[in-house]
Amino acid sequence: MYNKVSNNMNFVEREKETCKFWKDNDIFQKSMDSRKEGETYTFYDGPPTANGKPHIGHVLTRVIKDMIPRYRTMKGYMVPRKAGWDTHGLPVELEVEKLLGLDGKEQIEEYGLDPFITKCKESVWKYKGMWEDFSQTVGFWADMDDPYVTYHDDFIESEWWALKEIWNKNLLYKGFKIVPYCPRCGTPLSSHEVAQGYKAVKERSAVVRFKLVDEDAYFLAWTTTPWTLPSNAALCVNPDEAYCKVKAADGYTYYMAQALLDKVLGGLGNEETKAYEVLETYVGKDLEYKEYEPLFECAKVVSAKQNKKAHFVTCDNYVTMSDGTGIVHIAPAFGEDDSKVGRNYDLPFLQFVDGKGEMTQDTDYAGLFVKDADPKILVDLDKDGKLFDAPKFEHDYPFCWRCDTPLIYYARESWFIKMTAVKEDLIRNNNTINWIPESIGKGRFGDWLENIQDWGVSRNRYWGTPLNVWECECGHMHSVGSRQELFDLSKNEEAKTVELHRPYIDAITFPCEKCGKEMHRVPEVIDCWFDSGAMPFAQHHYPFENKDLFEKQFPAQFISEAVDQTRGWFYSLLAESTLLFNKAPYENVIVLGHVQDENGQKMSKSKGNAVDPFEALETYGADAIRWYFYINSAPWLPNRFHGKAVQEGQRKFMGTLWNTYAFFVLYANIDNFDATKYALEYDKLTVMDKWLLSKLNTLVKEVDKDLDNYRIPEAARALESFVDDMSNWYVRRSRERFWAKGMEQDKINAYMTLYTALVTVSKVAAPMVPFITEDIYQNLVRSLDKNAPESIHLCDYPVADEAMIDTKLEEDMDEVLKVVVMGRACRNAANIKNRQPIGTMYVKAPHEVGEYYVEIMEDELNVKKVLFTDDVRDFTSYTFKPQLRTVGPKYGKQLGGIQKHLAGIDGNAAMDELKAQGAIKFMVGDAEVSLAEEDLLIEMSQKEGYVSEADYGITVVLDTNLTEELIEEGYVYEVISKIQTMRKDSGFEVMDHIKVSLLENDKIGQVTLKNKEAITTKVLADVLDLEGNYTVSKEWNINGEDVTITIEKV
Repeated sequence: MYNKVSNNMNFVEREKETCKFWKDNDIFQKSMDSRKEGETYTFYDGPPTANGKPHIGHVLTRVIKDMIPRYRTMKGYMVPRKAGWDTHGLPVELEVEKLLGLDGKEQIEEYGLDPFITKCKESVWKYKGMWEDFSQTVGFWADMDDPYVTYHDDFIESEWWALKEIWNKNLLYKGFKIVPYCPRCGTPLSSHEVAQGYKAVKERSAVVRFKLVDEDAYFLAWTTTPWTLPSNAALCVNPDEAYCKVKAADGYTYYMAQALLDKVLGGLGNEETKAYEVLETYVGKDLEYKEYEPLFECAKVVSAKQNKKAHFVTCDNYVTMSDGTGIVHIAPAFGEDDSKVGRNYDLPFLQFVDGKGEMTQDTDYAGLFVKDADPKILVDLDKDGKLFDAPKFEHDYPFCWRCDTPLIYYARESWFIKMTAVKEDLIRNNNTINWIPESIGKGRFGDWLENIQDWGVSRNRYWGTPLNVWECECGHMHSVGSRQELFDLSKNEEAKTVELHRPYIDAITFPCEKCGKEMHRVPEVIDCWFDSGAMPFAQHHYPFENKDLFEKQFPAQFISEAVDQTRGWFYSLLAESTLLFNKAPYENVIVLGHVQDENGQKMSKSKGNAVDPFEALETYGADAIRWYFYINSAPWLPNRFHGKAVQEGQRKFMGTLWNTYAFFVLYANIDNFDATKYALEYDKLTVMDKWLLSKLNTLVKEVDKDLDNYRIPEAARALESFVDDMSNWYVRRSRERFWAKGMEQDKINAYMTLYTALVTVSKVAAPMVPFITEDIYQNLVRSLDKNAPESIHLCDYPVADEAMIDTKLEEDMDEVLKVVVMGRACRNAANIKNRQPIGTMYVKAPHEVGEYYVEIMEDELNVKKVLFTDDVRDFTSYTFKPQLRTVGPKYGKQLGGIQKHLAGIDGNAAMDELKAQGAIKFMVGDAEVSLAEEDLLIEMSQKEGYVSEADYGITVVLDTNLTEELIEEGYVYEVISKIQTMRKDSGFEVMDHIKVSLLENDKIGQVTLKNKEAITTKVLADVLDLEGNYTVSKEWNINGEDVTITIEKV
């Protein structure tokens, strides 16, 4: 028969056994093989990097990315799940630098690229085993034996094909642009990388005096980056705004924006002295070409060398009146707007910062990192009388997401993909994607695309996909799209086998078709985000191999990652797919929120609030954590992760399911009940059986629809609600049917109904909680039927049997459940235990249910008689008070009169009027008052001896007056309850017979003897007396009466 079920709620060890079962029997591969003929449903796995450890957020991504493919597989789809590894990029280089004790590019090149690249290849696999163990523990199924790896030559060759296609469309270009640049890493960052690293910082800005040529006056200009001031080439005003020349209280004459005069100069004045006096007013255009003296000698010298005019006023509409002085300092080497102004006015290129982010030898601050130069520059300006103010300000500043160094905007020669040319295609393709939630796709991501910038795709580093452009000194360039093409150009046999990495690929050269000289590969590698965005085609070595396979698996039906991938993987996938195929690469995407600590704080090691995923999995188990992430909140919202919440979710769903399953196995084994020997005969079932099967099939429809539409919390809540109903309503109401002697039809019906529900709900829940459902399936199904599918995950997803769905039955039982909940609330309010019988309960409801349901209410609430009535006003009334928040503003003067009137009205009549008319109307003096429900504080009051509750349009009134007969019956039920508790605490088996004695309370003793048969039948007592002193003894207080009960096994 069935294996005995442990009541241990620590599922961790059982999950390990299930993992072993899956592995030993190759269940994942069998699940793939069994669906080979099915329609393809493609899932793309965003590649993690194996040189970093998994964190708790990866559990969330793994469980979402595992559950949907499991569900689709059970629905009959072929779901390819190829795992992948993101292996290139600066984080790997930084890890290796640290390992080798190197610091920066110069030391890497001294060490040697060949050994450095070899170390990078080793480093990327540092935590591979940990990731594989982690994935297995979580229950994440993917093909890890044949993953795609972004550093493999086949993957890189596919990227070369893609870059060549982009080149051929004239969308890959080399440009001199202002780029976000990390001086520590020595490489620019793409705009989506910059978006990941902003921090709020407090810094000093500078309001600087720029002396006009041939006039004793100064332009006042503001900058947030004092380190750029030595590179100042011009000032800029808004051509259409008003500017003033003023005599200020500090003795200086200034030019600045009229709108900002008070903000900037107001502090100079006092009660006796005006802060400033306006001498003349201009529009910005009037100031154009006015010259001023350079702040620093170096700028004057280099401008002269370049034979370019500098240090005059320019005009541009980007200058605003929101901050500063309305005059902006222009350094074309350090800002996009500055660069544009520089091009418009042919300004000199002044760049007194080197590639390390340090001030150059031309300045007095040589060798200082730019941010360290700021205070020294401010001090020197102040000494020279050129600093008006250096106010502190707080703003969001970009930091390198890899090494945490402040970025600088820096003019560099870089390679770009012209995304601005395909902006409309990007937007159109994005609009075909089902974003979950929609607000991110249309909002955050959509806004990003509306303001798209060209993709700075090159990196001045070493460990990455080499940019496939060869360049000749004559200026001719050629993009190579494959090994074959490289061989055809170079006639070098090594081109067919050379590793496609630096420095090896750099050794392959070929003659220039224009001048015949040797062409060399450019030194850059590409952004590793291009690698991850290439995975749909590069994982298949497309277009060189697997063309049919790629076309079958593109686009993906489903992807999912955290919200920070909006400008990462989600974007790179869409960008490359649009450039190459002009279609969206994925159809549905679930965006995941970040995992926070229980206080809503971001987790970090430095704060000490980070959760180790391995410890969490070892403590709570995978299913419990999976379930928490599914049911806790919408996936895109932040998840507050803490043990109590995980355990509570486990208790409510998994614990309830497990206990129900254990209950079935316990009694089925006692009765040798083999479910395969019986059929579910619907016509013979009780109402309760039909109700559970109706709820079950409604559940199948609901969860199937929810998962089909990616509504994960909704599916989880439906499952939790059904399991609660199955356990706490069906099983509790049907217990005695399982205890009955023999194997009558009613008992068979109960067993088959519960068996069907347990097996079906396990299949419905299997994609979400794969371990516990496998345990239940193996014991309930496979232990009896060796011809059944080997694993629950090889089963088809259940299909609802519409014939079993009875909506009216569900509605009636739902009303019963609501009445029972309110009846219990009435008992609690009256402080009357459920074991104490009550005479009468009155129910006012939208419709009256049949006698069967009334009997359930009576039994559940231990009430002798439930009566339906249309009017409960004999037992209840209502009191009304004004809602001051709304009534006060409307009827302020009449408020006292309103309170007085409401205190004296007939509560039931007023409630009738409110429901019928939507308002209570009356006069206060000469004023007519009309109060709607939102204007009233309404409380239900009840007559003495009656307790009432109202909700869901139902009112329940409990008569709490107890007769002597009711009180005596209450004693009997309490005695039975205490004996059953002692049986359980003593470890007696369910079928053990006992002897019972009640001592030291004659009143309780006589009541017990009077009801001897009822008590002995319930507790399986062969003896019940008032003098035996048996082995197990305990003192009890039964409804105010102290008594000692002793028991022992017969």
